Amino acid sequence: MKQLILIILSLFFFSCSSQTEKKFNLDFETYDSTYKFPKDWFEWGDYNLSADTIYVHSGKFSGKIKSTKKGGSFGSIAYKIPANYKGKSIQLEGYMKIKNVENGFGGLLLRVDDCNDKVLAFDNMEDQNINSTKDWCKYSIKLPYPEDAETIFIGGVMTGTGEAWFDDFVLTIDGKDVQTLKEIEKPIYKATLDKEFDLGSKIEVPELNEELTSNLELLGKIWGFLKYNHPEVCKGNYNWDFELFRMLPKYLKTKSNLERDQILLQWISKYGDIDKCLDCKATSSEAFLKPDLSWFNEFDLNSELKNKLEYIYQNRYEGKHFYIGRAPAGNPDFLNERKYYSMSFDDEGFKLLALYRYWNMINYFYPNKYLTDKNWNDVLKEYIPKFINSKNKLEYELACIELIGEINDTHATTSVGFNTVQNIRGQFYPPFVTRFIDDKLVVTDYYNPELKEVSEVEVGDIITHINGKPIKSILDSISPYYPASNNAAKMRDIANDILRSNKEEIRIDYMSNNQKHQHRLPLYKKSSLNINWYKWTDDKCYKLLEGNIGYITLEFIKKEDIPVIKEVFKNTKGIIIDIRNYPSTFVPFSLGSYFFSSSTPFVKFTNFNLDNPGEFTFTEPLKIPKGEEIYKGKLVVLVNEISQSQAEYTSMAFRAGDNTTIVGSTTAGADGNISSIYLPGGLLTNISGIGVYYPDGTETQRVGIIPDVEVKPTIEGIKQGKDELLEKAIEIINE
Repeated sequence: MKQLILIILSLFFFSCSSQTEKKFNLDFETYDSTYKFPKDWFEWGDYNLSADTIYVHSGKFSGKIKSTKKGGSFGSIAYKIPANYKGKSIQLEGYMKIKNVENGFGGLLLRVDDCNDKVLAFDNMEDQNINSTKDWCKYSIKLPYPEDAETIFIGGVMTGTGEAWFDDFVLTIDGKDVQTLKEIEKPIYKATLDKEFDLGSKIEVPELNEELTSNLELLGKIWGFLKYNHPEVCKGNYNWDFELFRMLPKYLKTKSNLERDQILLQWISKYGDIDKCLDCKATSSEAFLKPDLSWFNEFDLNSELKNKLEYIYQNRYEGKHFYIGRAPAGNPDFLNERKYYSMSFDDEGFKLLALYRYWNMINYFYPNKYLTDKNWNDVLKEYIPKFINSKNKLEYELACIELIGEINDTHATTSVGFNTVQNIRGQFYPPFVTRFIDDKLVVTDYYNPELKEVSEVEVGDIITHINGKPIKSILDSISPYYPASNNAAKMRDIANDILRSNKEEIRIDYMSNNQKHQHRLPLYKKSSLNINWYKWTDDKCYKLLEGNIGYITLEFIKKEDIPVIKEVFKNTKGIIIDIRNYPSTFVPFSLGSYFFSSSTPFVKFTNFNLDNPGEFTFTEPLKIPKGEEIYKGKLVVLVNEISQSQAEYTSMAFRAGDNTTIVGSTTAGADGNISSIYLPGGLLTNISGIGVYYPDGTETQRVGIIPDVEVKPTIEGIKQGKDELLEKAIEIINE
């Protein structure tokens, strides 16, 4: 690791001199001649980054970002600082110069992460939309300083095309420069010092039979129960992953239930006696979900072990937990879960750990566990053979994806870390969009219209076979590997992938105008296609339709648009709000109140009890306040399977308005702030971390937003270029 070079500057105040050491190279003046880059700065994104000596605000060097020819993604020159400071607010100041920045923006970047690389606070000045050409100017970002901060990232960022320069950054916490702030000593948990099994678990599981599988199921449930309830584990005094590896060799040799229970008792006793908890409360009678400890009465446990487990629960840990916390929105925050990027995929101990970790996270902290197709209690045993018998990284990833699919949650993504599966799905894509309509795979539009001729397929054509395999057969084989809350979301995600391949050409059979055709379809790298393709071509997110009807798409809405929309559309016959997208700005209250003549509840949540894992209780319903000005016309909201999460939440808010009609089809059925989960091997997935309900308790998870008027696109309508949902909305307003 490169050592920091200290720059000594003499500062003179009132004829007194003092010497200040700069800990961090925030003015770019320390140059690394080996790497030809400002020392200790690093690159994010795919633009050209460098140290510049021509355009500087002061000194000899500045940091420079220049877009590539394609102007593709973004570029950021960034600096990492340990968050070894206390405070309530954090501020970044710095100078920026930009030249010919178009179709994007330039800005300072400030980001604070926790120990699990979760972003706690973030701003990159995107909402200020700084572009064009501007000379050196001072900018600043100020954010709340999170209590759990672990790492601070500062930097300059640019998107679109053009050039940007950055110089003379100053980072302060509560107004004090970090260059002079004294660092605090953070507590060191014993669990973090345990490195014994970093290079492998050394666990070999004997050939599985019914008895051993049942014993491993029991162990997984006890291991997770202790992880979230035993005081010594919860305080971070033990690396609970590695404690599993320490006890497994003896446990795997168990010959009888009597011997099994004695081993478990000895294992639990290793962590000391537990004092009586005088403050531990019984599960609330008002709890919507209660801890499920029914398995205490299964497995033919002896009375001593059962009593021991019940005692631990009655005297469970309460307070700041090493493995679980509460995120700002109230969803679970899974802490100190090591990622084990370099694990060997034939390591049976780590594979078992992955299964135990995930099953218990869901068992205690997933608010929608009761909505899964299978009884979650039965899932652990079913997956023990699948994980243990996976032979390589691909089989391990597939086992994880299949397990993740069992929670029936569209938020349960499997794109990050699942590289083997993604690589097999293919790096080449078709130039057109497909969608399942009436259970048929239909071409709906082109990403790149210029490729239409070589592709031969017309909008509205139905693809029936891929490389000779019927679409239905393909669906049957890949469906378990696309986690989703409902079928609408699952088919949406499959449609995006089904034509991917590692070959630059695939054979398709398709129907066009009732005629069968076959074609060798050329595929293209994602980078060469306009995947971020939108039909919207207007500068504004709103427009006036024929017949004095207002139309708004939330995909591009900005805060500053809302007062303008209210003024422009106040005398219209009706307003259509299109949420067949992900809203670019949170609008349930700022725009939603425009449609409410009185304060109205529209949603309530369930949150978990940190001191009683497995308990979830309802919050009071949240209300949309009465607007200062009230819209008098009709409101029609458009939704479909693309409407997910914030889009669904926003639809719920509008639905509670005075005169709202929801038009379209069932949405993705995944609402509530997401919580991230890392599994061994660096696999990242998510869950819907908060239960979201209508005020009367009606569920939205898996169900989605059920439209008042169901309208789905038809193949004939697609051929004719119609937007049948929009047409229905106009019809409703004109009634």
